Amino acid sequence: MTRKTRRLILIGTVGAVLAAAVGLVLYALSGEITLYRTPTEIAEQPPKEGQRLRIGGLVEAGSVVRGDAGRVDFKVTDTATALPVTYVGLLPDLFQEGQGVVAEGKLDPAGLFHADTVLAKHDERYMPKEVVDALKAQGVWEEGQPGGPMPPTAKN
Repeated sequence: MTRKTRRLILIGTVGAVLAAAVGLVLYALSGEITLYRTPTEIAEQPPKEGQRLRIGGLVEAGSVVRGDAGRVDFKVTDTATALPVTYVGLLPDLFQEGQGVVAEGKLDPAGLFHADTVLAKHDERYMPKEVVDALKAQGVWEEGQPGGPMPPTAKN
């Protein structure tokens, strides 16, 4: 076997091992990926039972109900569909009705979303891109100040 042949075999073997390692890592991470969906998308195509996902939209006005032991029930809406959410824990300081929110968790068979993580916008103008796109598609989004778009319910 010549030196060139050995070098080509070595390069091919290392390439195959690297490709297999990348494939295994991607396969292992596929179970950890959570998809971002709006309430309308969830109503049209319900997730598989036990599947983790992220939902996003606006906290529906008048829907926040605080219970015992840190439990909070509220609805997330994209103005077309509302999805009831329950969460136990401390909410972000900026969480309020009419503002953007992203929740991560699981949907039960009864249609109640059990969130284990709730994220609120970080300032007056932040809205996740997916939520903005969904609101624009429904014709309820208004462009705001030069700093960026703002939902019609946000305060300037």
